[in-house]
This record gives sequence, C-alpha cells and structure tokens, in this order.
Amino acid sequence: MLATGTGKGKDALAAAKVGFLLGLLLWVGGAGEAWAAAGPGAAAGGSTPWWVWVLVLLAFSFVVGIVSLLGGMGGGTLFVSVIAGFLPFHLDFVRCASLLVALTGALSAGPGLLRFGMADLRLSLPAALMTSSGAILGALVGLRLPAHVIQVALGLVILGVVAIMLRARRLEYPEVPEADFISAFLGIRGVYLDRATEEEISWQVHRTPLALLAFLGIGIMAGVFGIGAGWANVTVLNLFMGAPLKVAVGTSKLIVAITDTSAAWIYLHSGAVLLMVVVPSIIGMMLGSWVGVRILVRLAPIKLRYIVLGLLLFAGVRSLLKGLGIWN
Repeated sequence: MLATGTGKGKDALAAAKVGFLLGLLLWVGGAGEAWAAAGPGAAAGGSTPWWVWVLVLLAFSFVVGIVSLLGGMGGGTLFVSVIAGFLPFHLDFVRCASLLVALTGALSAGPGLLRFGMADLRLSLPAALMTSSGAILGALVGLRLPAHVIQVALGLVILGVVAIMLRARRLEYPEVPEADFISAFLGIRGVYLDRATEEEISWQVHRTPLALLAFLGIGIMAGVFGIGAGWANVTVLNLFMGAPLKVAVGTSKLIVAITDTSAAWIYLHSGAVLLMVVVPSIIGMMLGSWVGVRILVRLAPIKLRYIVLGLLLFAGVRSLLKGLGIWN
C-alpha cells in the first residue's frame, strides 16, 4: 500500500508539473496575442504568428539547457549571443530573459548535482558572494549603455572566451599539494564518486584569495552582458583553484543561480522583461537541464568542448558584426 501510494503521489506530482508548464505556455500565448495585436511595429516578427517564436525559443532553450550544462556553462552566453544575433528582440529583453533562463537552469540542475556529489555548497558560497556583488554593479552599468555598444563588446568577449577555452587545458583531476588558509578554515574539501570510472575522488582547493577577486570581475561581466558566465566560473574553479572538472561544472551551476538572482532583479526593476521571450525560454531550459544532469553523470564533459566552441565562435562573430552594422 505504501509503495502504491508513493507511486500515485509521484504520478500526481508529474501531472502537476506538466499542467503547470502547459498553463505557462497558454499564459504566454495570451500575452503573445496581445503583444502582436498592439500594432505592426510592436510585433518583432512582423507577419510571423506569435506561436512560431514560442516554439523556436522553446526548442532552442531545451538544446541550450543540455549543451550548456555538459559544457559547464550557465547557458546565458549562448542564449544572448544567438537570440540577440538572429531573432528580432531588443537586447535589453534578451539580457533579462537570459539571466532568468540561466537562473532557472541552475535551480533545476542544482538538486541533482548536489545529490550526485558534483556540486559543493562550501565551495560555491564564497564565490557566489563575490559574483553577485559584481553582478549588481554590472547590471546597473549595462542598462545605461547603448545596444550597439553592448553587441560589439559582447562579440569581443565571446571571441575572447573561445581563445581562452582553446588555450586552456582543463584537468579532470588537478593536483593540489596543500590547501590555503582560507579554504582550510572554511572546510572547502570533499569526496565524490565519479560514476564514469566508479572511483572515489578526494579533492581540496588553493589560491582562494585571488580566485575571489576573479569571481568579482566575473560578476561584473555577467551583469553587464546578462550572461551567467558559467564558463568563467569553471575555468577559475578548475584551473586556478584546483577543483576536479565535474565538481567545477556542478559548483558553477550553484554560483550562477545566486549571481543571476542578484542581476535579474535590476533588469526586472527596470521593466526589461517580455513574457514572449522569458516563459518559453525558461520552460525549455528547465527540461534541458533535467536531461543534462542525467547525461553528465555518465559522460565526460570534455566531449562537448568543441561543439560549444563552434557555437560560441559563430555567435561571437555574428554579435560583433551586428553591433558594427555590417551584418543586420
């Protein structure tokens, strides 16, 4: 009886989740019709029906949710660069949606990553404190810059990310001979089971003071461009602090969740939110993150490295040329 009740409870919960998602889609549908009916200039797609943009954003966000998690990214970098580069939405709306998308993906993936031991709260909280502080400052600055300046700067940043990722050789299990004073005092260490190799991995970190300064800079960049900057978090956690790659990927998601919450409030307070963009993107990211966690448990994240690099390179060039007025 207990097992049967538990099974029925799970079925009811799954049905409630599906109903909630469908309700959100219907809600954004009503908003989309009102948005399109506001006038020819209000509908970014012109004669394109609103539901086409909903389906495009839903499908794209689902793929971004999977790829970004496996590549150790927050998803915002891919989201902003491609949506702003190819779809007819204002950059402020895209940046706000990107922060909410990356936040939702991180929150969706967080419980699974913590359960499998691939994320650590003690490692994430000091870093998140610095990134969230920087994100608030960055968001205030970013909303005051012209859109074309943001496009050019975003393109340069993305191309810089590609260069860094090409040169940086991430290590699955970096060697940390001795923990520094701060990490030892805070108890930043752990053990997790790598299910790809069935080995228990013990880890600790070092260079914590300098890494915290790096996280402050990452937060400022995240706020200005409306990106989660998970790729930067992973780089600092793995190459600089010496966290194992999977722990760095998982912990990066927790950092993104806290950072994007801080920056998103600035954009929301300024009215830079459009349901037509936000709702289908969040639903797609939630579903993609759930799938991505299951894949990450058994797949080495390095395998998707070149796919992510190719997408970033294309999107970075597109954003740069669009900001310069060469490719509109």
